[in-house]
Formats: sequence, C-alpha cells, structure tokens
Amino acid sequence: MDKVVNCFKKRPDAVARLICFPWAGGGSIHYARWGNVLSSSVEVLAVKLPGRESRAKEPFFENMQQIVDEVISVLLPLLKEKPFALFGHSFGAFTSFAVADALKKIHNMEPVHIFLSGASAPYSETRIKTPKRSDLSDEDFLKWLISIGGTPPELLANPEVLKLFLPALKADLHVVENYRCNKASSPLFSCPVTCFDGKDDIPHDLQAWKDITSGDFTIKMFHGSHFYLKDSGNEKIILDYITKHLETSEMDYL
Repeated sequence: MDKVVNCFKKRPDAVARLICFPWAGGGSIHYARWGNVLSSSVEVLAVKLPGRESRAKEPFFENMQQIVDEVISVLLPLLKEKPFALFGHSFGAFTSFAVADALKKIHNMEPVHIFLSGASAPYSETRIKTPKRSDLSDEDFLKWLISIGGTPPELLANPEVLKLFLPALKADLHVVENYRCNKASSPLFSCPVTCFDGKDDIPHDLQAWKDITSGDFTIKMFHGSHFYLKDSGNEKIILDYITKHLETSEMDYL
C-alpha cells in the first residue's frame, strides 16, 4: 500500500479517512501533511501516482481506468473498515469522481462526502469545450502554465527542474483530456458533495456537479486563482470545513 498511498500520520482510532488525489503533475506531499494538521478524528491518505516521488522510475498512466483500478485494488480493504471521504483539486477532482463512480457501480460503496475543487463536471459543456493542452510544445505549454498561476516562479526559472516536472504534468493532462463521462440519467450518489473554487480562476461549471448526488450540494468560493488552496488562510477554512463534516458524518454512517 505504501507504494500507492502516502500517510504521514496513521490514526487507527480515526472516525473517518480522507483520500486525497493530486492535481496534474502533483505529488502526494501537499495532502499527506494534512494528516499532521487535521484532528485525530481523521486519517489522511494521499494518493501517489507513477512517474513521480518514490515511483519516479515507473511509467506514467495513460488513461483514467488505470488510476481507478490501482487505487481501488489497494484501498478497497481499508474503505470497507470505516467511513471515508474523497478530496481532489483540478485533475484530482476528476480522479476522485472516477474512483467514486467505480466504487458505487462495482462495489456498491459510496463516500460519506465528496469534496471537489477547481474543476467543471466532466460531462459539462464547459469541460467538453476546454482546449487540449497536453500536445502543446513545451514553450507554449509553459506560457499557459504561467497564465493560470500557482506554479512557483523558482520552478519555472529552473530548466533542470522543469525537465522533471513537465512530463508528469503533461501525462496527467493527457489522461484527463481523454477521460469521457456521460451525465447519468439519475444521481449516482446520495452523499453530500461540496465544490470549492478560486474566484479569480477561469470559470468552472461547478453547478453541473449537483447532478451526481441526491444529497446536499454546496459551493464555496475563495479569494485566489487556480491554486487558491495553497494560501494558508484558505487552507485552514477548507480543513476546518472538512473536519466538521467528517466528524458529523459518522453519525449518519452509523
């Protein structure tokens, strides 16, 4: 399991687990450290994808099904033990949804809460019309990357680091750009769904996510652009919100 999941703080007595999925090109560290910050009632498991961190020598996944199959094969026994929630930002929002979709359809399991950030629903018109970026030249790709903000300037200024960073980012974008999902005729889930987003990011069709659940649906907007969640003030609000909802969701689960 350690190959696929990063857990900074194991909490056997936690009431719930939070499974976090990286943004495009991202690793597991950003979310794994949430395990040190959140209360003892929540255990955080951060997904590690191939081609980065301790899996740097493994080839990148080429499609969403590979991610879904690996994550579920590793995490299924844990997910059966206690309530769990999913969190994903941008590319991670799509992988969160794809994993939740498969868990429901194949194993008849669903999270107690799905937290989705910085992404339109995969079947929305906004998403379908989004230009493909993974085939851009490195030069044009970097221009686009700078325009959305959130990438540290020192990384963009370091050609050697960029050589390591760009392939993972492009590989993840290739996966999400080729991920197709039709809108379900009826809601897939009954759990609450919360969408987070930055007010200064390009507009996302968050409202379209409402169609995935018959449960509560909430949208929360924050100051900032695409990586608004890296701001410490925004992060604290997000983590407090997640903690509150996971601690109360235990009662619903029981």
